[in-house]
Amino acid sequence: MKREDIEKIYDLGKDAVIGLILQLVDRIEELEGQLKKNSHNSSKPPSSDGLKKKKRTKSQRKKSGKKSGGQKGHKGRNLEMSDSPDEIILLPINSCDRCGASLESEEVKDYDRRQKVDIPPPTVAVTEYQAEIKYCPHCKAECKADFPEGITHKVQYGNYLRAIAIYFRNYELIPVERSAEIFEDIFSVPLSEGTIVNTTKRCAKVLHGFHEWIFGKLIASEVIHFDETGVNIGGKLHWLHNASTPLLTSYFVHTKRGSEAFDAMGILPAFNGKAVHDHWQSYFKYGCDHFLCNSHHLRELTFVYEHYNQLWANKMIVFLCELKIEVEKKKEQGALLDSIQMKKYEKKYKRILREGFKVNSPPEFEKVKKRGRKSKGKVLCLLERLRDYQNETLGFMYYLNVPFDNNLAERDIRMVKVQQKISGLFRTFCGAEHFCTIRSFISTVKKQGFSVIDALEKILNGEQVYLEFSC
Repeated sequence: MKREDIEKIYDLGKDAVIGLILQLVDRIEELEGQLKKNSHNSSKPPSSDGLKKKKRTKSQRKKSGKKSGGQKGHKGRNLEMSDSPDEIILLPINSCDRCGASLESEEVKDYDRRQKVDIPPPTVAVTEYQAEIKYCPHCKAECKADFPEGITHKVQYGNYLRAIAIYFRNYELIPVERSAEIFEDIFSVPLSEGTIVNTTKRCAKVLHGFHEWIFGKLIASEVIHFDETGVNIGGKLHWLHNASTPLLTSYFVHTKRGSEAFDAMGILPAFNGKAVHDHWQSYFKYGCDHFLCNSHHLRELTFVYEHYNQLWANKMIVFLCELKIEVEKKKEQGALLDSIQMKKYEKKYKRILREGFKVNSPPEFEKVKKRGRKSKGKVLCLLERLRDYQNETLGFMYYLNVPFDNNLAERDIRMVKVQQKISGLFRTFCGAEHFCTIRSFISTVKKQGFSVIDALEKILNGEQVYLEFSC
Protein backbone atom coordinates (compact mmCIF):
# COMPACT_ATOMS: atom_id res chain seq x y z
CA MET A 1 0.00 0.00 0.00
CA LYS A 2 1.39 3.39 -1.03
CA ARG A 3 1.44 6.63 1.00
CA GLU A 4 -1.18 8.20 -1.28
CA ASP A 5 -3.58 5.31 -0.59
CA ILE A 6 -3.17 5.79 3.18
CA GLU A 7 -3.93 9.50 2.91
CA LYS A 8 -7.11 8.78 0.94
CA ILE A 9 -8.26 6.28 3.59
CA TYR A 10 -7.53 8.82 6.35
CA ASP A 11 -9.88 11.26 4.63
CA LEU A 12 -12.69 8.69 4.77
CA GLY A 13 -12.93 8.93 8.54
CA LYS A 14 -12.25 7.11 11.80
CA ASP A 15 -13.73 3.73 10.84
CA ALA A 16 -11.61 3.53 7.70
CA VAL A 17 -8.46 4.32 9.69
CA ILE A 18 -9.27 1.64 12.28
CA GLY A 19 -9.84 -0.85 9.47
CA LEU A 20 -6.47 0.05 7.98
CA ILE A 21 -4.73 -0.38 11.33
CA LEU A 22 -6.30 -3.81 11.84
CA GLN A 23 -5.28 -4.79 8.33
CA LEU A 24 -1.68 -3.75 8.98
CA VAL A 25 -1.64 -5.56 12.34
CA ASP A 26 -2.75 -8.77 10.60
CA ARG A 27 -0.06 -8.29 7.99
CA ILE A 28 2.63 -7.78 10.65
CA GLU A 29 1.52 -10.94 12.48
CA GLU A 30 1.64 -12.85 9.24
CA LEU A 31 5.18 -11.67 8.47
CA GLU A 32 6.35 -12.37 12.02
CA GLY A 33 4.88 -15.86 11.69
CA GLN A 34 6.85 -16.48 8.53
CA LEU A 35 10.07 -15.46 10.27
CA LYS A 36 9.39 -17.76 13.24
CA LYS A 37 8.67 -20.82 11.14
CA ASN A 38 11.38 -23.48 11.09
CA SER A 39 11.76 -27.22 10.61
CA HIS A 40 10.23 -28.23 13.95
CA ASN A 41 7.02 -26.16 13.74
CA SER A 42 6.25 -26.32 10.01
CA SER A 43 6.89 -28.39 6.90
CA LYS A 44 10.09 -26.50 6.12
CA PRO A 45 13.16 -28.77 5.79
CA PRO A 46 16.00 -28.54 8.38
CA SER A 47 18.30 -27.18 5.68
CA SER A 48 16.18 -24.03 5.48
CA ASP A 49 17.00 -23.13 9.11
CA GLY A 50 20.43 -21.92 7.97
CA LEU A 51 22.77 -20.21 10.41
CA LYS A 52 19.83 -19.29 12.64
CA LYS A 53 19.28 -22.93 13.47
CA LYS A 54 18.76 -23.28 17.19
CA LYS A 55 19.80 -26.18 19.35
CA ARG A 56 16.88 -28.53 19.53
CA THR A 57 15.49 -28.66 23.04
CA LYS A 58 12.02 -29.81 22.06
CA SER A 59 10.92 -32.92 20.26
CA GLN A 60 7.60 -34.44 19.37
CA ARG A 61 8.92 -37.75 20.64
CA LYS A 62 8.23 -38.53 24.28
CA LYS A 63 10.59 -40.28 26.68
CA SER A 64 10.07 -44.03 26.74
CA GLY A 65 11.65 -44.56 30.15
CA LYS A 66 14.19 -46.96 28.68
CA LYS A 67 17.92 -46.59 29.12
CA SER A 68 20.00 -45.60 26.12
CA GLY A 69 21.78 -48.30 24.15
CA GLY A 70 20.79 -51.88 23.36
CA GLN A 71 17.68 -53.11 25.14
CA LYS A 72 17.24 -56.40 26.97
CA GLY A 73 16.80 -59.22 24.45
CA HIS A 74 18.41 -57.15 21.68
CA LYS A 75 20.64 -59.28 19.47
CA GLY A 76 24.00 -57.56 19.48
CA ARG A 77 26.62 -57.58 16.74
CA ASN A 78 30.27 -58.13 17.47
CA LEU A 79 33.33 -59.77 15.95
CA GLU A 80 33.35 -63.52 16.47
CA MET A 81 36.27 -65.87 15.94
CA SER A 82 36.15 -67.94 12.77
CA ASP A 83 36.50 -71.74 12.92
CA SER A 84 38.09 -71.78 9.47
CA PRO A 85 40.49 -68.83 9.05
CA ASP A 86 41.93 -68.22 5.58
CA GLU A 87 45.49 -68.12 6.87
CA ILE A 88 47.16 -69.44 10.03
CA ILE A 89 50.49 -67.98 11.16
CA LEU A 90 52.26 -69.96 13.89
CA LEU A 91 54.17 -67.89 16.43
CA PRO A 92 56.86 -70.10 18.06
CA ILE A 93 58.33 -69.55 21.51
CA ASN A 94 61.98 -70.64 21.71
CA SER A 95 62.98 -69.77 25.27
CA CYS A 96 61.47 -69.36 28.72
CA ASP A 97 60.44 -65.83 29.58
CA ARG A 98 61.40 -66.41 33.21
CA CYS A 99 64.75 -68.28 33.24
CA GLY A 100 65.80 -68.21 29.58
CA ALA A 101 65.94 -72.02 29.15
CA SER A 102 65.48 -73.39 25.60
CA LEU A 103 61.98 -74.61 24.69
CA GLU A 104 62.65 -75.67 21.09
CA SER A 105 62.47 -79.42 21.85
CA GLU A 106 59.42 -79.12 24.13
CA GLU A 107 55.96 -80.25 23.00
CA VAL A 108 53.32 -77.56 22.40
CA LYS A 109 50.77 -77.67 25.24
CA ASP A 110 48.13 -75.35 23.75
CA TYR A 111 47.64 -72.26 21.56
CA ASP A 112 46.45 -68.76 22.49
CA ARG A 113 44.46 -67.72 19.42
CA ARG A 114 43.85 -64.20 18.14
CA GLN A 115 42.35 -63.27 14.76
CA LYS A 116 42.54 -60.20 12.55
CA VAL A 117 39.67 -59.51 10.16
CA ASP A 118 40.78 -57.46 7.17
CA ILE A 119 40.07 -56.94 3.49
CA PRO A 120 42.85 -57.89 1.07
CA PRO A 121 43.65 -55.45 -1.73
CA PRO A 122 40.96 -55.98 -4.41
CA THR A 123 42.21 -57.51 -7.63
CA VAL A 124 40.55 -57.42 -11.04
CA ALA A 125 39.90 -60.78 -12.65
CA VAL A 126 40.29 -60.85 -16.44
CA THR A 127 38.41 -63.67 -18.14
CA GLU A 128 39.36 -64.48 -21.73
CA TYR A 129 36.96 -66.34 -23.99
CA GLN A 130 38.61 -68.23 -26.84
CA ALA A 131 36.14 -69.26 -29.48
CA GLU A 132 37.46 -72.13 -31.56
CA ILE A 133 37.76 -71.62 -35.31
CA LYS A 134 37.71 -74.69 -37.52
CA TYR A 135 37.42 -75.46 -41.23
CA CYS A 136 34.83 -77.89 -42.43
CA PRO A 137 36.59 -80.74 -44.33
CA HIS A 138 33.54 -81.22 -46.56
CA CYS A 139 32.52 -77.70 -47.68
CA LYS A 140 35.71 -75.88 -46.66
CA ALA A 141 33.67 -73.29 -44.66
CA GLU A 142 35.20 -71.49 -41.67
CA CYS A 143 33.23 -72.27 -38.50
CA LYS A 144 33.54 -70.38 -35.17
CA ALA A 145 32.08 -71.15 -31.72
CA ASP A 146 29.54 -68.74 -30.24
CA PHE A 147 30.53 -66.35 -27.44
CA PRO A 148 28.35 -66.18 -24.28
CA GLU A 149 25.43 -63.77 -24.39
CA GLY A 150 26.57 -60.24 -23.57
CA ILE A 151 30.17 -60.73 -24.69
CA THR A 152 30.11 -58.46 -27.73
CA HIS A 153 33.40 -56.49 -27.68
CA LYS A 154 37.08 -57.35 -27.79
CA VAL A 155 37.47 -55.93 -24.29
CA GLN A 156 34.57 -54.94 -22.00
CA TYR A 157 33.62 -54.59 -18.36
CA GLY A 158 31.67 -57.31 -16.57
CA ASN A 159 28.23 -56.76 -15.09
CA TYR A 160 29.37 -57.08 -11.47
CA LEU A 161 31.78 -54.18 -11.99
CA ARG A 162 29.00 -52.22 -13.69
CA ALA A 163 26.66 -53.02 -10.77
CA ILE A 164 29.19 -51.54 -8.33
CA ALA A 165 29.38 -48.37 -10.48
CA ILE A 166 25.57 -48.04 -10.42
CA TYR A 167 25.56 -48.69 -6.67
CA PHE A 168 28.07 -45.88 -6.05
CA ARG A 169 26.22 -43.42 -8.28
CA ASN A 170 22.56 -44.13 -7.49
CA TYR A 171 22.57 -45.56 -3.96
CA GLU A 172 25.56 -43.95 -2.24
CA LEU A 173 24.94 -40.82 -4.37
CA ILE A 174 28.64 -40.37 -5.16
CA PRO A 175 29.18 -37.97 -8.09
CA VAL A 176 30.40 -39.47 -11.38
CA GLU A 177 33.89 -37.97 -11.17
CA ARG A 178 34.49 -39.28 -7.65
CA SER A 179 33.06 -42.69 -8.57
CA ALA A 180 35.65 -42.93 -11.35
CA GLU A 181 38.37 -41.97 -8.83
CA ILE A 182 37.25 -44.77 -6.48
CA PHE A 183 37.62 -47.35 -9.23
CA GLU A 184 41.09 -46.03 -10.02
CA ASP A 185 42.26 -45.87 -6.40
CA ILE A 186 40.75 -49.08 -5.00
CA PHE A 187 40.40 -51.43 -7.98
CA SER A 188 43.10 -49.97 -10.29
CA VAL A 189 40.48 -49.83 -13.03
CA PRO A 190 40.59 -46.64 -15.18
CA LEU A 191 36.82 -46.37 -15.47
CA SER A 192 35.81 -43.25 -17.40
CA GLU A 193 32.95 -40.96 -16.44
CA GLY A 194 31.30 -41.72 -19.79
CA THR A 195 31.27 -45.44 -18.98
CA ILE A 196 29.47 -44.77 -15.68
CA VAL A 197 26.87 -42.59 -17.43
CA ASN A 198 26.31 -45.16 -20.20
CA THR A 199 26.02 -47.95 -17.63
CA THR A 200 23.36 -45.95 -15.81
CA LYS A 201 21.41 -45.48 -19.05
CA ARG A 202 21.64 -49.18 -19.82
CA CYS A 203 20.42 -50.15 -16.34
CA ALA A 204 17.45 -47.78 -16.56
CA LYS A 205 16.55 -49.28 -19.93
CA VAL A 206 16.59 -52.90 -18.75
CA LEU A 207 14.46 -51.91 -15.73
CA HIS A 208 11.50 -51.06 -17.99
CA GLY A 209 9.86 -54.34 -17.03
CA PHE A 210 10.31 -53.53 -13.33
CA HIS A 211 8.53 -50.20 -13.85
CA GLU A 212 5.48 -51.98 -15.26
CA TRP A 213 5.64 -54.67 -12.54
CA ILE A 214 5.72 -52.25 -9.61
CA PHE A 215 2.95 -50.13 -11.16
CA GLY A 216 0.62 -53.14 -11.06
CA LYS A 217 1.66 -54.15 -7.54
CA LEU A 218 1.14 -50.66 -6.12
CA ILE A 219 -2.33 -50.34 -7.62
CA ALA A 220 -3.26 -53.66 -6.01
CA SER A 221 -1.99 -52.54 -2.56
CA GLU A 222 -4.35 -51.79 0.30
CA VAL A 223 -2.47 -48.69 1.50
CA ILE A 224 -0.06 -46.40 -0.39
CA HIS A 225 1.90 -43.46 1.01
CA PHE A 226 2.28 -40.47 -1.33
CA ASP A 227 4.58 -37.48 -1.16
CA GLU A 228 6.30 -35.00 -3.46
CA THR A 229 9.28 -32.67 -3.33
CA GLY A 230 10.82 -30.02 -5.54
CA VAL A 231 13.94 -30.91 -7.54
CA ASN A 232 16.23 -28.80 -9.68
CA ILE A 233 16.51 -30.04 -13.26
CA GLY A 234 18.59 -27.93 -15.59
CA GLY A 235 18.12 -24.89 -13.33
CA LYS A 236 14.30 -25.12 -13.32
CA LEU A 237 11.92 -26.33 -10.63
CA HIS A 238 10.39 -29.76 -11.24
CA TRP A 239 8.60 -32.15 -8.90
CA LEU A 240 9.59 -35.64 -7.83
CA HIS A 241 6.65 -37.76 -6.70
CA ASN A 242 6.79 -41.05 -4.85
CA ALA A 243 4.38 -43.83 -3.99
CA SER A 244 5.49 -46.19 -1.23
CA THR A 245 4.49 -49.22 0.79
CA PRO A 246 6.61 -51.02 3.41
CA LEU A 247 7.92 -53.29 0.60
CA LEU A 248 7.71 -51.16 -2.56
CA THR A 249 8.94 -47.75 -3.75
CA SER A 250 8.23 -45.88 -6.97
CA TYR A 251 9.61 -42.46 -7.95
CA PHE A 252 8.32 -40.28 -10.78
CA VAL A 253 9.51 -36.88 -11.98
CA HIS A 254 7.30 -34.25 -13.65
CA THR A 255 7.19 -30.55 -14.39
CA LYS A 256 4.02 -30.12 -12.29
CA ARG A 257 3.14 -30.84 -8.67
CA GLY A 258 -0.61 -31.44 -8.82
CA SER A 259 -3.20 -33.57 -10.63
CA GLU A 260 -1.48 -33.27 -14.02
CA ALA A 261 1.53 -35.08 -12.56
CA PHE A 262 -0.65 -37.60 -10.69
CA ASP A 263 -2.45 -38.46 -13.94
CA ALA A 264 0.86 -38.89 -15.77
CA MET A 265 2.18 -41.12 -12.99
CA GLY A 266 -0.96 -43.20 -13.38
CA ILE A 267 -1.22 -44.72 -9.90
CA LEU A 268 -3.81 -42.51 -8.18
CA PRO A 269 -6.35 -42.56 -11.06
CA ALA A 270 -6.39 -46.39 -10.95
CA PHE A 271 -6.06 -46.82 -7.18
CA ASN A 272 -9.07 -47.82 -5.05
CA GLY A 273 -7.40 -48.42 -1.68
CA LYS A 274 -6.30 -46.07 1.10
CA ALA A 275 -3.99 -43.15 0.26
CA VAL A 276 -1.93 -41.52 3.03
CA HIS A 277 -0.57 -38.06 2.25
CA ASP A 278 -0.42 -34.43 3.34
CA HIS A 279 -3.23 -31.94 2.71
CA TRP A 280 -2.19 -30.98 -0.83
CA GLN A 281 -5.66 -30.45 -2.31
CA SER A 282 -4.94 -32.17 -5.63
CA TYR A 283 -4.92 -35.57 -3.90
CA PHE A 284 -8.60 -35.28 -3.03
CA LYS A 285 -9.64 -35.23 -6.69
CA TYR A 286 -9.26 -39.00 -6.80
CA GLY A 287 -11.85 -41.51 -5.64
CA CYS A 288 -9.77 -43.61 -3.24
CA ASP A 289 -10.00 -43.24 0.55
CA HIS A 290 -7.80 -40.44 1.88
CA PHE A 291 -5.99 -40.15 5.22
CA LEU A 292 -3.86 -37.27 6.45
CA CYS A 293 -0.38 -37.19 7.95
CA ASN A 294 -0.58 -36.22 11.61
CA SER A 295 3.11 -35.35 11.80
CA HIS A 296 2.25 -32.36 9.62
CA HIS A 297 -0.58 -31.49 11.99
CA LEU A 298 1.70 -31.69 15.03
CA ARG A 299 4.22 -29.31 13.45
CA GLU A 300 1.50 -26.82 12.52
CA LEU A 301 -0.04 -27.05 15.99
CA THR A 302 3.38 -26.48 17.55
CA PHE A 303 3.68 -23.27 15.55
CA VAL A 304 0.25 -22.06 16.64
CA TYR A 305 1.06 -22.78 20.29
CA GLU A 306 4.53 -21.19 20.22
CA HIS A 307 3.76 -18.16 18.04
CA TYR A 308 0.18 -17.30 19.04
CA ASN A 309 0.20 -18.80 22.58
CA GLN A 310 -3.11 -20.58 21.93
CA LEU A 311 -3.63 -23.30 24.53
CA TRP A 312 -6.05 -25.33 22.42
CA ALA A 313 -3.19 -26.18 20.05
CA ASN A 314 -1.12 -27.68 22.86
CA LYS A 315 -4.16 -29.63 24.05
CA MET A 316 -4.59 -31.03 20.54
CA ILE A 317 -0.90 -32.03 20.41
CA VAL A 318 -1.21 -33.90 23.72
CA PHE A 319 -4.50 -35.47 22.59
CA LEU A 320 -3.12 -36.78 19.29
CA CYS A 321 0.04 -38.17 20.92
CA GLU A 322 -1.91 -39.91 23.69
CA LEU A 323 -4.38 -41.34 21.18
CA LYS A 324 -1.50 -42.61 19.05
CA ILE A 325 -0.05 -44.51 22.02
CA GLU A 326 -3.39 -46.07 22.94
CA VAL A 327 -4.18 -47.09 19.36
CA GLU A 328 -0.73 -48.61 18.80
CA LYS A 329 -1.07 -50.70 21.97
CA LYS A 330 -4.29 -52.14 20.58
CA LYS A 331 -2.87 -52.67 17.11
CA GLU A 332 0.01 -54.69 18.58
CA GLN A 333 -2.70 -57.10 19.75
CA GLY A 334 -4.33 -57.05 16.31
CA ALA A 335 -7.33 -55.06 17.53
CA LEU A 336 -8.83 -51.56 17.55
CA LEU A 337 -10.38 -49.44 20.26
CA ASP A 338 -13.98 -50.36 20.99
CA SER A 339 -16.79 -48.09 19.81
CA ILE A 340 -17.27 -46.50 23.26
CA GLN A 341 -13.60 -45.50 23.44
CA MET A 342 -13.71 -44.15 19.89
CA LYS A 343 -16.71 -41.96 20.66
CA LYS A 344 -14.99 -40.67 23.80
CA TYR A 345 -11.95 -39.62 21.79
CA GLU A 346 -14.12 -38.10 19.04
CA LYS A 347 -15.93 -35.95 21.61
CA LYS A 348 -12.64 -34.78 23.11
CA TYR A 349 -11.32 -33.97 19.63
CA LYS A 350 -14.40 -31.84 18.85
CA ARG A 351 -14.26 -30.13 22.25
CA ILE A 352 -10.68 -29.00 21.66
CA LEU A 353 -11.64 -27.68 18.22
CA ARG A 354 -14.52 -25.69 19.74
CA GLU A 355 -12.02 -24.06 22.10
CA GLY A 356 -9.93 -23.15 19.09
CA PHE A 357 -12.83 -21.62 17.19
CA LYS A 358 -13.75 -19.45 20.21
CA VAL A 359 -10.40 -17.65 20.03
CA ASN A 360 -10.27 -17.60 16.22
CA SER A 361 -13.49 -16.13 14.94
CA PRO A 362 -14.03 -15.77 11.16
CA PRO A 363 -12.91 -12.42 9.67
CA GLU A 364 -15.53 -9.68 9.60
CA PHE A 365 -16.47 -7.70 6.51
CA GLU A 366 -13.84 -5.07 5.78
CA LYS A 367 -14.97 -1.46 5.65
CA VAL A 368 -11.90 -0.71 3.55
CA LYS A 369 -13.00 -2.33 0.32
CA LYS A 370 -10.48 -4.61 -1.26
CA ARG A 371 -10.80 -7.04 -4.13
CA GLY A 372 -11.32 -10.65 -3.08
CA ARG A 373 -12.30 -12.03 0.29
CA LYS A 374 -10.27 -11.40 3.41
CA SER A 375 -7.77 -14.13 4.30
CA LYS A 376 -8.86 -16.37 7.16
CA GLY A 377 -5.31 -16.82 8.39
CA LYS A 378 -3.38 -20.01 8.90
CA VAL A 379 -4.81 -20.78 12.35
CA LEU A 380 -8.44 -20.67 11.23
CA CYS A 381 -7.60 -22.64 8.10
CA LEU A 382 -5.96 -25.34 10.27
CA LEU A 383 -9.01 -25.46 12.55
CA GLU A 384 -11.39 -25.82 9.61
CA ARG A 385 -9.23 -28.52 8.08
CA LEU A 386 -9.17 -30.53 11.34
CA ARG A 387 -12.95 -30.09 11.61
CA ASP A 388 -13.89 -30.87 8.00
CA TYR A 389 -11.42 -33.75 7.68
CA GLN A 390 -11.97 -35.43 11.04
CA ASN A 391 -12.26 -38.94 9.61
CA GLU A 392 -9.16 -38.45 7.48
CA THR A 393 -7.24 -37.14 10.50
CA LEU A 394 -8.34 -39.88 12.93
CA GLY A 395 -8.22 -42.63 10.31
CA PHE A 396 -5.41 -44.40 12.18
CA MET A 397 -7.95 -45.00 14.97
CA TYR A 398 -10.54 -46.52 12.65
CA TYR A 399 -8.40 -48.89 10.55
CA LEU A 400 -5.66 -51.37 11.44
CA ASN A 401 -3.62 -50.69 8.29
CA VAL A 402 -3.77 -46.88 8.39
CA PRO A 403 -0.74 -45.31 10.15
CA PHE A 404 -0.60 -42.19 12.30
CA ASP A 405 1.67 -40.33 9.89
CA ASN A 406 3.18 -40.34 6.41
CA ASN A 407 6.74 -40.89 7.59
CA LEU A 408 7.24 -43.87 5.27
CA ALA A 409 6.92 -41.71 2.16
CA GLU A 410 8.96 -38.90 3.73
CA ARG A 411 11.80 -41.33 4.54
CA ASP A 412 11.77 -42.66 0.99
CA ILE A 413 11.94 -39.19 -0.49
CA ARG A 414 14.60 -37.90 1.91
CA MET A 415 17.53 -39.38 -0.03
CA VAL A 416 16.45 -37.47 -3.12
CA LYS A 417 16.99 -34.26 -1.16
CA VAL A 418 20.42 -35.56 -0.15
CA GLN A 419 21.22 -36.11 -3.83
CA GLN A 420 20.24 -32.51 -4.54
CA LYS A 421 22.49 -31.26 -1.73
CA ILE A 422 25.44 -33.23 -3.10
CA SER A 423 25.04 -32.61 -6.82
CA GLY A 424 22.98 -29.42 -6.77
CA LEU A 425 20.74 -30.48 -9.65
CA PHE A 426 20.01 -32.97 -12.41
CA ARG A 427 21.50 -31.69 -15.64
CA THR A 428 18.77 -33.18 -17.85
CA PHE A 429 15.22 -34.42 -17.46
CA CYS A 430 16.28 -37.75 -18.95
CA GLY A 431 18.98 -38.09 -16.30
CA ALA A 432 16.40 -37.45 -13.57
CA GLU A 433 14.13 -40.14 -15.04
CA HIS A 434 17.00 -42.64 -15.07
CA PHE A 435 17.76 -41.83 -11.43
CA CYS A 436 14.09 -42.32 -10.46
CA THR A 437 13.89 -45.69 -12.22
CA ILE A 438 17.09 -47.07 -10.69
CA ARG A 439 16.44 -45.59 -7.26
CA SER A 440 12.92 -47.11 -7.25
CA PHE A 441 14.48 -50.53 -7.86
CA ILE A 442 17.23 -50.07 -5.26
CA SER A 443 14.82 -48.84 -2.57
CA THR A 444 12.52 -51.79 -3.24
CA VAL A 445 15.46 -54.23 -3.12
CA LYS A 446 16.50 -52.84 0.28
CA LYS A 447 12.95 -53.17 1.62
CA GLN A 448 12.82 -56.76 0.39
CA GLY A 449 16.07 -57.59 2.23
CA PHE A 450 18.16 -58.49 -0.84
CA SER A 451 21.71 -57.44 -1.69
CA VAL A 452 21.62 -54.31 -3.87
CA ILE A 453 24.78 -55.09 -5.87
CA ASP A 454 23.76 -58.71 -6.49
CA ALA A 455 20.29 -57.60 -7.62
CA LEU A 456 21.77 -54.99 -9.97
CA GLU A 457 24.12 -57.60 -11.48
CA LYS A 458 21.21 -59.97 -12.12
CA ILE A 459 19.22 -57.17 -13.76
CA LEU A 460 22.16 -56.36 -16.04
CA ASN A 461 22.40 -60.09 -16.84
CA GLY A 462 18.79 -59.97 -18.03
CA GLU A 463 17.24 -61.73 -15.01
CA GLN A 464 13.87 -60.47 -13.78
CA VAL A 465 14.90 -60.67 -10.13
CA TYR A 466 11.93 -58.51 -9.05
CA LEU A 467 9.56 -61.39 -9.78
CA GLU A 468 10.91 -62.98 -6.58
CA PHE A 469 9.84 -59.99 -4.47
CA SER A 470 6.98 -60.19 -2.01
CA CYS A 471 4.33 -57.48 -1.86
